[in-house]
Amino acid sequence: MTMTTNRTSPPFADRVLQNVARVLVGKEDVTRLCLAGVLAGGHLLLEDVPGTGKTMLARALARSLGLDFARIQFTPDLLPGDVTGVSVYRPASGAFEFVPGPIFTGVLLADEINRATPRTQSALLEAMGEGQVTESGVTHVLRQPFVVFATQNPVEHEGTYRLPEAQLDRFVLRTSVGYPGLEQEVEMLSRLRGAHPITTLSAVATPAELLEGQAQVREVHVAPDVQRYVAALGARTRRHPQVSLGTGPRASLALQGVAQALAWLDGRAFVTPDDVQVAAPAVLAHRLTLRIEARLQGLAPETIVAEVLRSEPVPVEDMTDRAVAIGVPPAR
Repeated sequence: MTMTTNRTSPPFADRVLQNVARVLVGKEDVTRLCLAGVLAGGHLLLEDVPGTGKTMLARALARSLGLDFARIQFTPDLLPGDVTGVSVYRPASGAFEFVPGPIFTGVLLADEINRATPRTQSALLEAMGEGQVTESGVTHVLRQPFVVFATQNPVEHEGTYRLPEAQLDRFVLRTSVGYPGLEQEVEMLSRLRGAHPITTLSAVATPAELLEGQAQVREVHVAPDVQRYVAALGARTRRHPQVSLGTGPRASLALQGVAQALAWLDGRAFVTPDDVQVAAPAVLAHRLTLRIEARLQGLAPETIVAEVLRSEPVPVEDMTDRAVAIGVPPAR
């Protein structure tokens, strides 16, 4: 039976990807993955060496989506109130007034997040998890959509504070931009001889379109056998002999959500095991804590995820279930 989806590739997503490509040369895959993370309603951790375009990626996505953008340079002397905002006493009124911090924006770039103290890092937890900030006992709701892009340098650890597992688990995925290829770097040099393209980059989508896209992503069908596959991958990380702390249920939810977003970006109304496998390294690796002996051997969490993907049997797609999901009558 030949089947067609009931959804075409979303035009707004195509516009966003093409717009960001004006600024980041040859980084379509990482841009698409980050957009999938945003569509899944999550926050992103960009871990890479300096100068690879982490900040530019966040700025370009924010501008393309028509979202306000704010950047905080995380340093050891940064205080939680510098992020969330503080209450200021106004003598004229005889009352305290809340002055919102930079977190009240559409896209917040937490630059070099691991340079701030754990106390300041934790100021993001409530906002990332619940979309609100509580100050002096009063809760202030963040407007939606709200996305945190956090960056950190993986090769320079002096004067840094490692992100705890609870904080890492709040990021739907971790990825890196990576170095460009030779031809891509030559093209970048040609494009950036004059004014940087980011200065002229305009919005090609609206926050309302993003919210609608997020709602549609949540409706992408996930068959029971694919859900079992997602859960089995998480369970296998917890049984892995070189892992001291595997992924939890939040990771499984994140993996399903990013897989749904990748399917939606492909114009499909259903998730395939391939979507799960593409999303798994970025979603699971940063949530794993390896045993000391594994770290001494130089093993990376990504290696463990690759082993888990090879070990777990891939479900055979149920074509009848898929047909029902996309509104095609089952074959008789």
